[in-house]
Amino acid sequence: MNLKSERRGIHVDQSELLCKKGCGYYGNPAWQGFCSKCWREEYHKARQKQIQEDWELAERLQREEEEAYASSQSTQGAQSLTFSKFEEKKTNEKTRKVTTVKKFFTASSRAGAKKAEIQEAKAPSPSIHRQASIETDRVSKEFIEFIRTYQKPGQDIYKQCKLFLDTMSHKRELSIEEQSECAQDFYQNVADRLQTRWKVPPEKVEKAMDEVEKYIMTRQYKYVFCPETTDDEKKDLAVQKRIRALHWVTPQMLCVPVSEEIPEVSDMVVKAITDIIEMDSKRVPRDKLACITKCSKHIFNAIKITKNEPASADDFLPTLIYIVLKGNPPRLQSNIQYITRFCNPSRLMTGEDGYYFTNLCCAVAFIEKLDAQSLNLSQEDFDRFMTGQTSPKKQESDSFSPDVCLGVKQMCKSLDLLSQLNERQERIVSEAKKLEKDLIDWTDGIAKEVEDIVEKYPLEIKPKSQALAAIDSENVENDKLPPPLQPQVYAG
Repeated sequence: MNLKSERRGIHVDQSELLCKKGCGYYGNPAWQGFCSKCWREEYHKARQKQIQEDWELAERLQREEEEAYASSQSTQGAQSLTFSKFEEKKTNEKTRKVTTVKKFFTASSRAGAKKAEIQEAKAPSPSIHRQASIETDRVSKEFIEFIRTYQKPGQDIYKQCKLFLDTMSHKRELSIEEQSECAQDFYQNVADRLQTRWKVPPEKVEKAMDEVEKYIMTRQYKYVFCPETTDDEKKDLAVQKRIRALHWVTPQMLCVPVSEEIPEVSDMVVKAITDIIEMDSKRVPRDKLACITKCSKHIFNAIKITKNEPASADDFLPTLIYIVLKGNPPRLQSNIQYITRFCNPSRLMTGEDGYYFTNLCCAVAFIEKLDAQSLNLSQEDFDRFMTGQTSPKKQESDSFSPDVCLGVKQMCKSLDLLSQLNERQERIVSEAKKLEKDLIDWTDGIAKEVEDIVEKYPLEIKPKSQALAAIDSENVENDKLPPPLQPQVYAG
């Protein structure tokens, strides 16, 4: 079996995981292949360019209006009416463009009121609110205990965090992208402040930033995770539906180098699935990343045990895809977007967390575009599997190793039996439809033959013949008949 050809639809060159600008950091599909730093630079450039173009357009419209007004002084009569219409049109266009520019800096109160109504309608239940409050209080106490070890830099960090939270409480009406931009700027400013002003060592800066992220995102979570103003929930449902439709995909189709027949490997697979599902229960982006990292390490261990050698990147990605298909994590796209928007960018650009997260994004993108060629299937078989008409043949129970538990063997045997019964039922239904058609054709044929015979030999109805007289009628000579028998009584 040619493993290389089997992986042609799954293999991703490691250079494709890096930022397409060539800075050496990991890229992200959500940032169009850029890393966090390069994406922010490109975003600022595009934003400044749009603002500049809008201002230039507003100034040009103003000059045209002034020139038109100056030329209108020499016009009389009907021309004044024409200019009034021209002036009104230009004024409206100018106002609209200037308003567009102002929207970059201020948001409408209507949007804020609308979002406040949405948040009020989407208020959590009291039990959930109490649980969130308990966790928020616990995180706050841990954060205060932590910053005390930093003394004056810690006090400065605490003031900056309180100021940021207060500022964000007045910016709920901003789009989620703008709130993400505020959070990323805050991370960068705090890190620079610790390094330049307080001369904090890099390792302590990184630890402090982790605690800052945990503190502010625990408080911001309910406002910025899967907000109503985005299509995150719609994407979640689409991915879940797609994964459910691909429930038939086997490890062999993905060329997954993991043997679940080995008990230790089976345990690793279960732990990996548990970790990727547990990601949704976390509130801090770093904790969600930690779940992805633990899942990935379990995958590498499972591959290493199966192959008796260290796993490669080409082995890791197909196995991660298989784990995602088997686990179908809840709100997968919302969690990815949340990490992308509000995680400390240094974690996503470098290190094992960034590498594993980038691979998860690639796995989700592969699942969304998975086709027959990626699984080395014919288009006909792929369509039949997707529509549920049939399923791939399961592994025979006799081929299991002696170490596999009896329940798994019995389950596979039952699945094989159900598959056979399904095939028999399909054949019976097909034969029954064929028999029904044959009976209809036979009935139609008999009716046609009868019609042909009747047409060829038409029925002739002859007149009724005279009935024969009864033997005891009046026209018969009764005198020649013997007398009737009379009953006789014998006395004993």
